[in-house]
Amino acid sequence: MIVGPTKTLFMDEISTGLDSSTTFQIVKCLQQIVHLIEATILMSLLQPAPETFDLFDDIILLSEGQIVYQDSQEHVVDFFESCGFKCPDRKATADFLQEVIT
Repeated sequence: MIVGPTKTLFMDEISTGLDSSTTFQIVKCLQQIVHLIEATILMSLLQPAPETFDLFDDIILLSEGQIVYQDSQEHVVDFFESCGFKCPDRKATADFLQEVIT
């Protein structure tokens, strides 16, 4: 529950127990709020659907407590390809990233 104006939200695994469509709708609504009031949300999600993943502006990718990638969502695949990891055709970006860090 959000009470009063806020500029920063921290959300941990909000998709637990939800289907991908509901998760997408929640993240889409939060994205619109963030862009409208210029807020920040730091949200953790484990392997979101491709449509949901595409809603994020920036990605912080962690592995064993260390930051592996922190930048724009648009550049994440290019970054890992420059490191020698090729994302297979038709593979969801979130699934590719999960495989790379494990």
